[in-house]
Amino acid sequence: MLIGLSIRDVVLIESLDLAIGPGLTALTGETGAGKSIILDALGLAAGARADAGLVRRGATGHASATAIFALPADHAAFAYLDDKGLDYSRDEDLVLRRQLSADGRSRAFVNDQATSVGVLKDLGALLLEVHGQHETVGLLDVRTHRTLLDAFGSVGAGAVAAAWSAWRAAREKAAALRDLADRAAVETEELTLRLSELDRLDPREGEEVQLAEERALLGSAEKALADIEAARDALGGDALSGKLAGAFRALERARDRAAHAGAPADGAAMVRLAAACEAVDRALVEAQEAVAAIDAAADSFEFQPDQLEKTEERLFALRGMARKLNIAVELLPAARADFAARLQAIETSGEALKAAEAEAADAREAYVHAAQALSAERRAAGDRLAAAVEAELAPLKLEKARFRVAIETLDEDRAGPTGMDRVAFEISTNPGAPFGPIEAIASGGELARFALALKAALAGRGDGPQPLMIFDEVDQGVGGAVADAVGLRLKRLAANAQVLVVTHSAQVAARADAHWRIAKSGDDAAIRTRVEPLSDAERQEEIARMLSGAEVTEAARAAARALIG
Repeated sequence: MLIGLSIRDVVLIESLDLAIGPGLTALTGETGAGKSIILDALGLAAGARADAGLVRRGATGHASATAIFALPADHAAFAYLDDKGLDYSRDEDLVLRRQLSADGRSRAFVNDQATSVGVLKDLGALLLEVHGQHETVGLLDVRTHRTLLDAFGSVGAGAVAAAWSAWRAAREKAAALRDLADRAAVETEELTLRLSELDRLDPREGEEVQLAEERALLGSAEKALADIEAARDALGGDALSGKLAGAFRALERARDRAAHAGAPADGAAMVRLAAACEAVDRALVEAQEAVAAIDAAADSFEFQPDQLEKTEERLFALRGMARKLNIAVELLPAARADFAARLQAIETSGEALKAAEAEAADAREAYVHAAQALSAERRAAGDRLAAAVEAELAPLKLEKARFRVAIETLDEDRAGPTGMDRVAFEISTNPGAPFGPIEAIASGGELARFALALKAALAGRGDGPQPLMIFDEVDQGVGGAVADAVGLRLKRLAANAQVLVVTHSAQVAARADAHWRIAKSGDDAAIRTRVEPLSDAERQEEIARMLSGAEVTEAARAAARALIG
């Protein structure tokens, strides 16, 4: 529901703040007083086209219009705000604001967040409908007719939507298999080659990491063995014991000769020679132990001479295959399994394609059957809606007009989850005249009344909150009983929705729950439009003026009281 409208520097309005209530609100006033300015300002806030002419002459800044809506938590506007990434609270009012500068440029805001005019326009389409002599927005848009018909007839498209989803999934599956079959000859050769290469390579999970670690370890082991061999060579290698033994035997012979000489003077020398022999003996033993320890250290390395080379060859082979397939080494086992699965799918694709095409045919048949049943429901609902609308036409001085719901069966390629129907509301304004779109055939004075007849027939049949309905001079060119019929239907609509009507008819204004009078004040240099909410007494006087003209008579006042009831 629209609860507030603030206008600044729009045409003849310098500053205006309106609080708007539920039910039917009538806007009246002399011709040229500026009633349309209120609607222009509301349209500005709701994303309508605007030009610099709306900016009040003499305004120092820009024109602006702000519309404030109080919405239920499940209103479709909130889903739209989610989609656009705009912040909001379901517990707070929704504020649409538009600024228009004198050079024609404008800025748009939703809850004080800068956005595009297109966003305001989309939100406006969800929040209000405008029905006037020259344009009707919302109700007569042919894109809405199917939804309106389904709501009127309580027609449910759930079964069709489910059948559509099943058919679409079956078609996509069959198309994928058909594409696979078309590419099978080329893919089979390529996949077979790649799979044979991977089978020969036989990559394993985590093998690259394992090989890299083994390569590092083997490189270190090879260097260590080279160092050990150098140490062994420094000790004389296998000739070590022979060299030391020869030296020992020479020393032993020298000792034996000295002992055989038996010279007393040589006793000290003999002692020293014996000590030397013992030292050589110990050196020989320790040297032999050192060689044995070095040999044992070398034996502890479990290392084959070509093991490092083999490890590197394996690692390079894995990385080369990964480069060829443009994937990481760790993905080679998965690629092998994928190639095998794709080859298997190609081999069995013929049978799978036949099964998928049969499934798609069955799903299509189920969808068409459900869509035809839905079409039958819509045709029956269309007949009921046509009868209900035609019942509303005669009291609105459209007794020669005819209304019908045209339902065209679409080709399958244009079908969808809502069925195979294009729904359009059409009229014929005179007997024998062809039917056509309402907006193309109805005259300016008839257009809003056709919209009113439609709304009256559809009233209470839709789901969810109704948008604000604006009727601009729907009573143009009619009076008396017809004007009263217009007022009665607006009152009925306002029982479950918010309705705003610009009217020159006393009969219509008398039905209103709230009444605003639009008037001009000032001189030629500075004319201003003002809006005055009327009290009961003021309302009676305004309706009497509408009945009698410039001079309000007592008879007119009495008639006004009678109309208000």
